[in-house]
Amino acid sequence: MRVLGVDPGLTRCGVGVVEGVAGRPLTMLGVGVVRTPADAELGDRLVAIERGMEQWLDEHSPGFVAVERVFAQHNVRTVMGTAQASAVAMLCAARRGIPVALHTPSEVKAAVTGSGRAEKAQVGAMVTRLLRLDAPPKPADAADALALAICHIWRAPPQNRLQQAVAAHRTTGASRTQPPPGISRTPGASRAPRTPRTLKGPAA
Repeated sequence: MRVLGVDPGLTRCGVGVVEGVAGRPLTMLGVGVVRTPADAELGDRLVAIERGMEQWLDEHSPGFVAVERVFAQHNVRTVMGTAQASAVAMLCAARRGIPVALHTPSEVKAAVTGSGRAEKAQVGAMVTRLLRLDAPPKPADAADALALAICHIWRAPPQNRLQQAVAAHRTTGASRTQPPPGISRTPGASRAPRTPRTLKGPAA
C-alpha cells in the first residue's frame, strides 16, 4: 500500500509518501512541503497548492491519499485556510479516482505515539523511528504528513474489512429483491383479476 499523507495548510502544506503494510516495516518514498507566498492572492495560492499536489501525485502514484481532518480552532482565518488547502488536496485525488481518507489529529497521534495528546516533537521522533530516518523531517508539517500516511496504513485493514462487509451486505440485499430469471416485474402492475367461482345449488 502506497499512501500520500497531506497536512493541509495555506502557507505550508506538508506532503509525505509512505509504502508498506500493517505489521511490517514501512518505507518513506518522499517528503516535503508545498509552499505559497503569504502576500499572494488567495486564488493564486490555491492554484499553487493544486500544482504542487499534482506533481506529487504524478511522481509517486499513490493508491490512497490521507488528509488531516479540519477541526474548529479559535483562529477562524487559520482554519479557513486549512480547509481550503484540504479541499484542493481532496479534489486532486478525487479527479484521479484515488480514494481519500480523513484522519483527526488525535487519531494520528494515537496511532503513531500511542497517545492522542502527544506533542509535535513526540510525533516527529516516532516518525523518525518508524521510518528508520537519520533525523526528524522538517518542518513539522512534513513530519505530520508522514504520520498521516502511517496512520492510514495501520488503520486501513479494519476499515477495508468493514467496507467489504457493507458492500457484501448491500449486494446480498439487492439480489434478494431481484425477480427470478425469466420473470419481469413492472412497478405498480397488479395481478390479473381472478374469475369468480359460480356456486352451484343442490341438485333438484
